[in-house]
Amino acid sequence: MALRGVKVLEMAGLAPAPFCGMILADFGATVIRVDRPQDHSLDTMARGKRSIAVNLKEKSGVDVVRRLCKTADVLLEPYRPGVMEKMGLGPKDLMKENDRLIYARLTGFGQTGPFSSMAGHDINYVAMSGMLSMLGRHGEKPTAPINLLADFAGGGMTCALGISLALFERTRSGKGQVVDSAMVQGAAYLGTFLKTSQSIGLWPGERGCNVLDTGASFYDTFATSDGKYMAVGAIEGQFYRELLRLLEIDPESVPPQMSLDEWPQAKDIFAKKFASRTQAEWCKVFDGTDACVTPVLSMEEAAEHPHNKAVGTYFTDGEGERTPAPAPLLSRSPANPALSRQPMVGEHSCSVLLENGFSEEDVARLASTGAIMLRQESSKL
Repeated sequence: MALRGVKVLEMAGLAPAPFCGMILADFGATVIRVDRPQDHSLDTMARGKRSIAVNLKEKSGVDVVRRLCKTADVLLEPYRPGVMEKMGLGPKDLMKENDRLIYARLTGFGQTGPFSSMAGHDINYVAMSGMLSMLGRHGEKPTAPINLLADFAGGGMTCALGISLALFERTRSGKGQVVDSAMVQGAAYLGTFLKTSQSIGLWPGERGCNVLDTGASFYDTFATSDGKYMAVGAIEGQFYRELLRLLEIDPESVPPQMSLDEWPQAKDIFAKKFASRTQAEWCKVFDGTDACVTPVLSMEEAAEHPHNKAVGTYFTDGEGERTPAPAPLLSRSPANPALSRQPMVGEHSCSVLLENGFSEEDVARLASTGAIMLRQESSKL
C-alpha cells in the first residue's frame, strides 16, 4: 500500500480528523488514535486504527504522547489553536525532538485570524467560505449540504492531501513541516470553479436560477410515480436531444434548451413525464444511454446497484456493514481497508507502549497513576 511504513498519531476528535486518519489507514499507514480515558468513542471511522487511552491532564500522560511523537511520521490534531501548546505538545516543542515530524492541524477557521479561536461547525465554515451563498433553490434560504463540504471535503480529505504532500516533500528535504488545514479555506478552494466560471456565463442569475444549481430544466431531480427520483444533467446539446428522444418529447413542444425565462415551463413538462412511470421503469429507458439521467439512490440502494458492485464502490467491513470503499483506485499500491471491527477506547494501550520502548513496569506505573487506561486486548481483530 502507498503509505505502508508511515506512523501516524491521531489525537481523537469528531468527523474531519477521524476521516483523515481513516484515509491514511486505508492506504497503509499505521494509525494510533490517542483517546481520552472513557468508556466509548463516537468515532465511527476508526477501521484499521489502534487506540491508546491517555490522560492528558496528567504530566506523565503528556509525556507518553511526546515520547510516541519522537518516532512518529505524522501527528494529526483537531483542537482549537493553543490547546496543544498549553500541554507542551505544540509543533515547536515536538519538532525540536523530531524534525521529520509532519504536524497536521485540522480546524475550522485555521490557526490565525480573528475567528481562529471561535467554535463552529460545517455550516459555519461553508458559510464563511462563500460557498453556502450559492447553494439552494430560487426564492429559498441557502441550503447546507449536510456536513460534507467543510468537514469531509474541505477538512478531512484536504488535510490528508496536505499530509501526503508534506510526506512527499520530506523525501527531498528530510524535514517535517506544519500542515495548517482550515475547513473554511478548504471549502473555498473546492469552490474555485464556482468563482472562476462566473465570467463564462454559468451564473448569470440569482441562486437557483442558473445552469448548475437546479435553475435549468435539464439539470435537476424529478419525482417518479413511486415517490422516488431521477437525476437529470443533460447540459450539452447532444445529450439534451437524447433526453427529449427518450422521454418521447417532441422538440417543438418544449421551449428551446437555453431559453432561461422558459426553464420553469420546460421543467413542468419534464416533471409530468417523469411522474408517469416508476424509477425502475425509467432506469430501463435511460441506463446505458447518453441522456445523462440516473436514479437517485439511497446509500443502501447504491451499495447494491450493478455498476457500483461491478467496480467495488462499496465493500463489506469487519462488522458486516456495506460501506464506501477507499478512493481513488491505485493500480500498483491500492488501498486495503482493514476488516477488523472498530477499536475500543484504550484497547491497544499496552501493546502500543511496549512496541514503542516502554517497559512492562512503565506501563503498570502509568496505569496505576491514571496516566493511561488499559483495557483487555482482543486477539479477534
